[in-house]
Amino acid sequence: MLHKYIVEFLGTLFLVFVIFATGNYLAIGAALAVAVLLGGAISGGAFNPAVAIALMHAGRLARADLIPYIVAQVAGGLAGYELFKMVQK
Repeated sequence: MLHKYIVEFLGTLFLVFVIFATGNYLAIGAALAVAVLLGGAISGGAFNPAVAIALMHAGRLARADLIPYIVAQVAGGLAGYELFKMVQK
């Protein structure tokens, strides 16, 4: 099911955009909290490859989902950075 990968992509995009746009730890924490609240029930709310690996080792993420999660998260991070660059112009 693609929904969980789309949620990971969008959540990571949002988080990375907020990191670059604000640099404020409170805003970053709030962005992560919002992303987890909105997408956590669908994807588990990893939004970070290291967290996805930890979830897999804890048995909360299927091994088959690990690589697609990481790809979605990296793509989301890159898209968030590109969005930030577009907004800065």
